[in-house]
Amino acid sequence: MQNADTPSSIHATPRLLEGKHAVITGGSEGIGFGIAQAFVHAGASLILIGRSHHKLEAARHELMSIGQTSHDQPPSIHLLEADLQHPEQVQHVADTVLARWPHVDVLVNNAGIGRFAAFADTDEALFDQHINLNVKAPYFLTQRLLPALISAQGNVINISSYFAHRMLPGRTTTAYSMTKGAVNAFTRALAFEVGHLGVRVNAIAPGSVETPQLQHNLQAMPVEGQQAFHNMVRTIYPLQRIGRIEDVGQAAVFLASATAGWITGTVLAVDGGLTTN
Repeated sequence: MQNADTPSSIHATPRLLEGKHAVITGGSEGIGFGIAQAFVHAGASLILIGRSHHKLEAARHELMSIGQTSHDQPPSIHLLEADLQHPEQVQHVADTVLARWPHVDVLVNNAGIGRFAAFADTDEALFDQHINLNVKAPYFLTQRLLPALISAQGNVINISSYFAHRMLPGRTTTAYSMTKGAVNAFTRALAFEVGHLGVRVNAIAPGSVETPQLQHNLQAMPVEGQQAFHNMVRTIYPLQRIGRIEDVGQAAVFLASATAGWITGTVLAVDGGLTTN
């Protein structure tokens, strides 16, 4: 988790989401927390969903301190502990959100899993984990919150990945890549289906971003593999660095706001130029 001393670009964010209600899955760390930070600065009220009570509380504490520093009133941040790999938990989350907010302006489907196992070593349990969390959870949570999104004329932001269509040497990602390809297809198809109802649906496809999950994946590599990864970043990223969580957060604020009011069905690459080559 980043500390509260975020770059000045976040502090300068206009309050594009003033008075909006946003639900963020996987919002306690990594990219989800970066989006939560940016949304607080933009004026949104939040429901953060995560599996760890401790991480959720830590995230709320940090977000409250950020919000009180930048605004006159403390931000409204609610926590919901749930494991979205389980269908009954998806229903529980939807019921809890709707009991609090009959109108949802923004749903960010960020919670996900990425285990880079070789195709030959991917068993059915690992495959199902990817399908359940990366595909089924966003599909059915969005479905159950759709009436509240229609009521608010809101929008959905799905978190995809460049791995949907760009592979890297030494990183075996068949299950993960397949699910992120499904997220992209879901984004476009749902945008087509619900546009006439006033709901926009977009996705963000980040490049490699400095998150606990990335660190976990790197630490699982041998030292030579870690060095090769850092050398590769300097070679294949035109901006010669991996992303920061605030890079994705700022993009999410834009897509969630009225500034992007004529944008739907888009998968926005936020990847430092990785997919230009």
